[in-house]
Amino acid sequence: MSEVRIAAEPRTEFGKGAARRARRAGKVPAVLYGHGSAPLHLNLPGHDLMLALKTPNVLLRLEGVEESASLVLPKSVQRDAIKGFLEHVDLLAVQKGEKVVVEVPLLVKGDVGHGGVLNLEMAQAEVRAEATRIPEGIEVDVAGLPVGTNITAGDLKLPEGVELAMDADMIVMSVVAEAAPEAAAEEAEGEAAE
Repeated sequence: MSEVRIAAEPRTEFGKGAARRARRAGKVPAVLYGHGSAPLHLNLPGHDLMLALKTPNVLLRLEGVEESASLVLPKSVQRDAIKGFLEHVDLLAVQKGEKVVVEVPLLVKGDVGHGGVLNLEMAQAEVRAEATRIPEGIEVDVAGLPVGTNITAGDLKLPEGVELAMDADMIVMSVVAEAAPEAAAEEAEGEAAE
């Protein structure tokens, strides 16, 4: 689990105008929640935060914030729909040893059996893990699986100390028959005619 240090400064101005001024100064408005304390309003450096958020479930250590709330997980990230820059971040305060529920990417390994195509129903699995030991991904070996095979959330091999936080019967992947070239061509022609 990667941990990134980020400088944080308390935010005293609120509202749209204050948020716009902060963004023009290269900062991202953020709110820190957790452990029954009142929400803490912060400004974080935009570029550093953008780089940190490229890692899924990154653990942030906020510098300049009281020690009890310095370890946080990003829970909600709002981006500009067109330009993609960060507009606002909600953070969740965590402590070492505390368990959190997060979504972890599924990493597919291998190729399915002859005549099959892997149908990915979910790209991530919801798990419960210690905040400082969140896995970067869960490997799923599909090598040689025959057509008609379903992989459920309960079939996932989770790392030690990680528990499933979703229904174990949910299908995350399935192997389906490859479409015949003639059927695919006919389907394409039908769509073009419409």
